Amino acid sequence: MTFDPKTTAFVFPGQGSQKIGMGKELSAAHPEAKAIFQQADDTLGFAFSSLCWDGPEAELNDTINTQPALFVHSIAALRVFEKLWPGFQPAFVAGHSLGELSAAVAAGALDFAAGLRLVRRRGELMKQAGQRSPGGMAAILGLDIPAVEAACASASTAEEVAQVANDNCPGQVVISGHSAAVERAMEAAKAAGAKRALPLAVSIAAHSPLMASVQSEFASAIAEANPGQPAIPMIGNVEAAALADAAALRADLEAQLTARVRWTESIQTMHRSGVTQFIELGTGSVLTGLLKRIESEAQGIALGEPADFEKALAETS
Repeated sequence: MTFDPKTTAFVFPGQGSQKIGMGKELSAAHPEAKAIFQQADDTLGFAFSSLCWDGPEAELNDTINTQPALFVHSIAALRVFEKLWPGFQPAFVAGHSLGELSAAVAAGALDFAAGLRLVRRRGELMKQAGQRSPGGMAAILGLDIPAVEAACASASTAEEVAQVANDNCPGQVVISGHSAAVERAMEAAKAAGAKRALPLAVSIAAHSPLMASVQSEFASAIAEANPGQPAIPMIGNVEAAALADAAALRADLEAQLTARVRWTESIQTMHRSGVTQFIELGTGSVLTGLLKRIESEAQGIALGEPADFEKALAETS
């Protein structure tokens, strides 16, 4: 196995991959990773690394902490990769939801500290929006996007909306919106032949109109973070297309708060452009698992723990 920059993309996970101990072994094994966690502590003004490494779990699972934790571990893993494979520049970068901010750092479009403050603010604002406009999310399994869209349309009213939030891979779609509309959409999906319709244990209707109440504050936070032009082609969540410049990146980051995460299409866009290897940097291997359902012949490699890097080094040497 070799890592060919021309056929490799870096991808970064979103919420749901977090776990106690994330990045702890990596930081013990690699000074570059430890430095990123130390910078996170300094930037946020408290022992954030201890929360990632030791919990408590309930606190780590609070979205205001979950989002920066995943971001920090992803960038720590990126720095380790950059040390072990110096000068390597992938053909594309992309991130799932929150992971798009990690991708922006990898693309050279966002400073780490500014990105961390933005991610922390994103978590705070999404939590606020959930308190102002409580809603729900559900996973719909075994139904294609048009059928899920139809179920959401039939379940929505002028006052209560359900919509596709995450197109994760064929057969796995997440919907989001007002709780009552989401429940109706789940029933409609099952009637249309869905294998399962599972409510998710969240009170935040991410990637739905219920996030609109914090849109202006989030736009201000993005402006303050001042993202620039990606130096590496970056695929945005909203259009599943390359972001040409700083303005396009800002627009995509702003829009993704209420818009669908087009992950299936994002992977397909990169694959059509010649990418055959996707390296997932950070916590877990959720995106690597989804890849098998999107482009079965593509190779996925998850790098987040020392053993992952040791194995990859051995296989590429």
